[in-house]
Amino acid sequence: MTPMKKLILLVTTIVCAGLALTAVRAHDVPRVATGFISHTLCSAAFVSKVDPDEVYAETLEAMPGVGLIAWALAYHVDRDAKQVTATLLGGGQSRAVYRDGFGCYVANGEAAADAAPPPAAGEPQRASLPEIAGAAPVEPANADLKRALDCAFGEPGQPTFRHTKAVVVVKDGRVIAERYARGYGVDTPILGHSATKSVISALTGILVRQGKLALNEPAPVAAWQNPSDPHHAITVDHLLRHTSGLAMGSSLNASLLSALAPVNRMKYIERDMAGFAESSALETVPGSAWNYHDGNYLILSRLIRDAAGGHAADVLRFARRELFEPLGIRNVTLEFDATGTPEGSAQMLAPARDWARFGLLYLNDGVVGGRRILPEGWVEYSAALTPNGWVGIGAGFWTNRGDSRGSRFRTALGMPADAFYASGTFGQYVIVVPSGRLVVVRLGTSGNQYEIESVSHLVADVIAATDKGHLAGGD
Repeated sequence: MTPMKKLILLVTTIVCAGLALTAVRAHDVPRVATGFISHTLCSAAFVSKVDPDEVYAETLEAMPGVGLIAWALAYHVDRDAKQVTATLLGGGQSRAVYRDGFGCYVANGEAAADAAPPPAAGEPQRASLPEIAGAAPVEPANADLKRALDCAFGEPGQPTFRHTKAVVVVKDGRVIAERYARGYGVDTPILGHSATKSVISALTGILVRQGKLALNEPAPVAAWQNPSDPHHAITVDHLLRHTSGLAMGSSLNASLLSALAPVNRMKYIERDMAGFAESSALETVPGSAWNYHDGNYLILSRLIRDAAGGHAADVLRFARRELFEPLGIRNVTLEFDATGTPEGSAQMLAPARDWARFGLLYLNDGVVGGRRILPEGWVEYSAALTPNGWVGIGAGFWTNRGDSRGSRFRTALGMPADAFYASGTFGQYVIVVPSGRLVVVRLGTSGNQYEIESVSHLVADVIAATDKGHLAGGD
């Protein structure tokens, strides 16, 4: 195909999509695409410290339709300035900038709030918290676990590929098997994508425990305080369960056409993400319908920021003191928008073991080392099925509990009916299985977007391997 024909195809794709979805102007699409690329590669290069070229290739491969414009995308990693720029057809430029302690953000010509590095983390509270593993990767405790990991890292003969980066299996509080891809290891922070939402749910729960937020009262959003405004009816529970009714499109589709959804303008063009979400019109009555989109969790992130003190550094102090340090999580990066609000819908990076430590908090009913972190009953609340949530979703977690199409599908593949999990696009999972005293973490860049079939099989294989009653050697 000649360059001119490619250009015609690109323009036709954007214009036709723009006519189909007029909520966002078609000329925003290049900046959404380049904003996503620049941010993803900035986090890869300067937080994870993995090969950005590999991340770029695997990410584009994993997104349906992006091949239509891949030839027109370009990026440059500036290691001296710690930033990544991306362009589409030489225009639509976006620039993501790394800031020590805060990770990356997409800069739109302005400086970010909290430009100075946050204070250093304190010592993790380890007095009553045993380590889950030693320094070296833990070899599978038996041959069946080894085969389970072999399957998780195996690739089909042709696309779509899994690109598994890490698997960690924790049983009764100890790692019994783990494996990492080339270039990744025990200490590599890996982007959780929407698994970040589960962490925001936990921080929300901590504020509920402290009496600073209430689940079933109007959310304390300044723009919604007029009782005559229909937004006033939106509660924290609605935001956690994606039933707010805000008209922002969907965040479940990682494809070229998803660039047209207002939620993606929010993430890659707007300086104040939560403010953009708060100004969205209502498409349904709050509480009446389920629609998964990142705007709900950006608003929750703003509530956390304001309750913590109003600045990004305040959020980090709060999260470290109340959540990360008690769990022994030592190498986590929360990323922020330009206003200092955490990008809590998708932008937390942590090593696979730290994602597992987070899962253990939920396996242990919100208690760690004898200290209650989450409110009593919060874990059950989080895992309870959202009405009309046919995919099987709770409050910040996906769930197999209750009767939903999603839970029936997953349990048929071998995932237990009591399981619930954090999930992110491209196959990020932190799966909690109370009946097996298990946490299973899988992180990667899957072309099947959510990789639900293979990860369900992984959980089933792990349960089979650990139910044999022996976890050391043998078949």
